[in-house]
Amino acid sequence: MKYIVVTGAYGGMGRKTVELLKKQGFCVIAIDKTTDAAEENVVPLQVDVTDSESVKGAFEKVKTLTDELFAIVHFAGIYMLDSLAEIDSGRFEYAFRVNLFGAFLINKTFLPLLKRGSRIVMTTSELAPLDPLPFTGIYAVTKGALDKYAYSLRMELQLLGIYVCVLRAGAVDTGMLDVSTDALDRFCSNTKLYSCNARRFKSIVERVEAKCIPPEKIAQKTQKILNYKHPKFAYSINRNLLLLLLNALPKGLQLAIIRQVLK
Repeated sequence: MKYIVVTGAYGGMGRKTVELLKKQGFCVIAIDKTTDAAEENVVPLQVDVTDSESVKGAFEKVKTLTDELFAIVHFAGIYMLDSLAEIDSGRFEYAFRVNLFGAFLINKTFLPLLKRGSRIVMTTSELAPLDPLPFTGIYAVTKGALDKYAYSLRMELQLLGIYVCVLRAGAVDTGMLDVSTDALDRFCSNTKLYSCNARRFKSIVERVEAKCIPPEKIAQKTQKILNYKHPKFAYSINRNLLLLLLNALPKGLQLAIIRQVLK
């Protein structure tokens, strides 16, 4: 039996991926801060991916189950929306700890269990390769950093025969969309610098997130990546055409458009 570690395993995308992988005959080690009861082919582990001792403890438990992992799949992450001029420094740091450092810590700790042919799949964002938009900067920057980290890791681990891939997903119908709406409402209520701009931005975000896909689509895409004999680095799903078109424009024109839309 092949073993796969999934982080963020009890969120929307993680849960559906765990369900699909166990049906495919994998034994899934389901890591999250809050877990459900164990079930056939699913081993839940309550872990804080930002805490080195918590991750080390999980590694020791996994070693009692297997000495080899077929894959690590990352869904652990947070969505944060704020002004870079107003965001609290603690929240700024926390976003990086969850979205970037957590993946780094898991990968580094579990690396001894990865063999030639193993895979690491990291869920970044459709925003990762694009120029950040206002008020999504903290999320886009952390996911962009994760994307760049993943490529750097791929460069290195290819020498060991280990594949590293990213899944750049657009809007997905998970609990994170509710978090997104709540974060947007809080930002519109709390911002002192951008009240009018924030209200206009909220209407744009709501239209974008209305075109979301179910988490089952992410699970199916992840399964395909794991099944490819030689997976490529980046895979995309549900990318927003307007964002792509905006990003294709010269930066000066992008800035002018955003000023016009949000003023």
